[in-house]
Amino acid sequence: MTHIAIIGAGITGVTTAYALLERGFEVTVLDKHRYAAMETSFANGGQLSASNAEVWNSTATILKGLRWMFRRDAPLLMNPRPNWHKYSWMSEFVANIGNYRANTILTTRLAIEARKHLFEIAAREGIDFDLERRGILHIYNDRKGFESGLRVNALLQEGGLDRRPVTSEEIRTIEPTLRKDYYGFYTPSDATGDIHKFTRGLADACKRRGATFIHEANIDSVAPAGGGFVIGWADLSASDAVASARGVLKVDGVVVCAGVASRHFAAMLDERVNVYPVKGYSITVHLDTDESRSATPTVSLLDEAAKIVTSRLGADRFRVAGTAEFNDFNRDIRADRVQPLIDWVRSNFPAVETSRIIPWAGLRPMMPDMMPVVRAGRMPGVFFNTGHGHLGWTLSAATAQMIAATIDGWRGLNAPPTVPSLRGELAVEREMRCAS
Repeated sequence: MTHIAIIGAGITGVTTAYALLERGFEVTVLDKHRYAAMETSFANGGQLSASNAEVWNSTATILKGLRWMFRRDAPLLMNPRPNWHKYSWMSEFVANIGNYRANTILTTRLAIEARKHLFEIAAREGIDFDLERRGILHIYNDRKGFESGLRVNALLQEGGLDRRPVTSEEIRTIEPTLRKDYYGFYTPSDATGDIHKFTRGLADACKRRGATFIHEANIDSVAPAGGGFVIGWADLSASDAVASARGVLKVDGVVVCAGVASRHFAAMLDERVNVYPVKGYSITVHLDTDESRSATPTVSLLDEAAKIVTSRLGADRFRVAGTAEFNDFNRDIRADRVQPLIDWVRSNFPAVETSRIIPWAGLRPMMPDMMPVVRAGRMPGVFFNTGHGHLGWTLSAATAQMIAATIDGWRGLNAPPTVPSLRGELAVEREMRCAS
């Protein structure tokens, strides 16, 4: 049986493990934390949102970022301190503005496919993750924003998404807790859920199917050896008496699903994966009173002006998330970045009690073109499934199937991947457009 190691036990690593187990691989997942889903897959906005598939590579995004640069509470904030990785990443981001349309359409298609796989997995394995299939409302405060949204909507529909404009009256019918007048779009097929509960539940399912999880492993070497690879790590669970305890694993292949650490592991394998950490914040509002529970939306929202998303997680929790902060690997939870989320809840849903909230910040692994890296590496036996940015939860179930099929082709044929990478698909689409 071909033995594959997966570096990273977040949503992409665990869905990849599951897809490989279904294809008959021996799977070992390594992660530095004591449990699965303890970093970016811990407390995101909760949306499984094909309706949020628009990539950020646009002139409008850059202009907004420049306007917001000196506002500490801005939806998009960049630390201007010189940093080669950050500014080189930004230059590649700008260079991909020309791919905005094609990338948005391709991401939409991928998100729709991923949603189907995720629902099937949850039903098959009996995973309870506070799933709500009530759709997503995308709301705008003014007509100008809505008209800009119409152009985006055309691309999402071209990608196959059922997302339609709705009037202010229709919005209040869909979500009665919204009292103000809005312009908007509604995507009935979108959903929400608790990414942490799903990932932990799927990790347990993988263990039942025979996967091995090695936690608290601080990986410091990945090297080819004897037709496979040797992975070495320091055991973070070791007591002071055996602080030098180490682990070593020999495998046939390696999949890097390490989120913002993927660039580091790619370099170990003589690869370049230009992931940059973009920090996002969330608050989980605990709904401790009947009044709060009845005043909180059950339909997921995406507020375009504030760049804030919401998810109702079961009866007693309300997740509110947003912001993008370019500040390298800084994981600090800043009060001035959390406060706008609290203020948004108070302004839009004043009857919701906000005395008990839990703030969180996580680093999204973003590529300059906003497309995940799903491909084989240059070295035989190396694979990547990473760089999903703000759509890791949304896209993971599909990219896991793609990379598993690629690895299956490598195992069976010892040849180039049988499934093209996302960038390969995009190149074919561009060639077809040019030919026409």
